[in-house]
Amino acid sequence: MPAQIEHLNFTTPDPDKTAAWMCDVFGWRVRWTGGALNGGHSVHVGGDDSYVALYNPGKPLGAAGVSFDRIGGLNHLGVTVDDLDATEARVRAAGFEPHSHGDYDPGRRFYFCDEHGVEFEVVSY
Repeated sequence: MPAQIEHLNFTTPDPDKTAAWMCDVFGWRVRWTGGALNGGHSVHVGGDDSYVALYNPGKPLGAAGVSFDRIGGLNHLGVTVDDLDATEARVRAAGFEPHSHGDYDPGRRFYFCDEHGVEFEVVSY
């Protein structure tokens, strides 16, 4: 069996707020929440086999700039869904604006950015 991604970790000003909209939009659940590195706070949100770790270091954060211009920058997070149209409706209901819709072999996709500029690609195969 090839290796699989178990989790992704990124920094956000409010892990609880980010986890809440991710649960609403993607149907995920909070797997764990608690203290983290250097007195920070983390929330793990996802399913049984994989999750996104949302981290806040417990101090004020500065803007990161454009991720495509930084070595090691998070350019986007891809999420697969069964019903692209229903997910897009939930993305809009959460206050985010879908963009860059595309049909391609073997699926369809769109992108959106959260309130902190983290970009998500939503794909249905």
